[in-house]
Amino acid sequence: MNKPANKNATISFQDKILFTKHFSTMYKSGIPLPEIISTLISQTKNVEFKKVLAFVLKEIENGQSLSKALSHFPKIFDQFYLSLIQISEESGTLEGNLDFLAVQMSKDYSLRKKVKAALLYPGIILAAMLILGTFLSIFILPQLVDFFESFDIELPVTTRILLFVAKLMQKQGILIFILFFALFFLLKLLVRIPKIKFMWHMVLIRMPVIGILVSYSQTARFARNFGTLVKSGVPIVKSIEITSDTLSNLKFKYDLSEIAKSLSKGKMIGMAMENGKYWEYPPIVSKMISVGEKSGKLDEVLLYLSDFYDDEIDDLSKNLSTVLEPILLVVMGIAVGFVALSIITPIYELTGSIRK
Repeated sequence: MNKPANKNATISFQDKILFTKHFSTMYKSGIPLPEIISTLISQTKNVEFKKVLAFVLKEIENGQSLSKALSHFPKIFDQFYLSLIQISEESGTLEGNLDFLAVQMSKDYSLRKKVKAALLYPGIILAAMLILGTFLSIFILPQLVDFFESFDIELPVTTRILLFVAKLMQKQGILIFILFFALFFLLKLLVRIPKIKFMWHMVLIRMPVIGILVSYSQTARFARNFGTLVKSGVPIVKSIEITSDTLSNLKFKYDLSEIAKSLSKGKMIGMAMENGKYWEYPPIVSKMISVGEKSGKLDEVLLYLSDFYDDEIDDLSKNLSTVLEPILLVVMGIAVGFVALSIITPIYELTGSIRK
């Protein structure tokens, strides 16, 4: 059996969406499966993905199902994707579900872009402040030490504070920055430890503004993926277990796994969410899910919730820059004003004493 060079190959999420859309379009047109894969091999520009699809084609020609052939590449086709394909093949609904899957993946991709866009502006401002602070600390402040110490006047408190920082950077500046970056990378390593990562993810949810963004994005993804699986005919408990693996926040993942255990004992999803007091899920989620379970339209309710929180994230991302801009400007203004006051005040006092 020919194997690809790398079974851990990855592709971008956008490439995965395009693959699914093109696959769906050709499958609906009645083109045989091997011919579809061959066409997609010739269309893709990603060399690694060409090898992946060539392997998938070989597997299909050898009698394997599509889901089985794709399962050899878990980094590209996750359990969520494979479960939908497998259920669709077994139920004969591959044509409809491929199209539905492509639409839901596009919405998920749009959600990711919204979250990144919401964090881009504050990220740029904070990075600019850090670069400016580093430049001042290394090149400007150390040169002020001798200049101000030559003044034959009592320096203001602000200037003395600035001089203290300047002397510290003059003597220990390199060591301070080495320690700062060492601490930064140490924290990144610590966050990889499961228990610490779990605590960090809980802190993220509790943060003002950022916590709401994280909570809404995870809720939207939970509702969309869970609703997609339920609509495709995947059993409820398995749907929740698969959905938990698609979430990035460990608090959301863990509690969703706990909800799946409650379902195994015969509880309803909405009731399990309410009784478990899973505070990271907005209260409306458990209420709406309970309504969906009672009405037999759980999939529709879940997909409605995903669209609802998509819109909430869209509004939040638009308002985030409006809210953060004045706060960041005030912080920058205070920092610049402090430095300016520290430099100008002693010069003003010195010129005043000379006139006298």
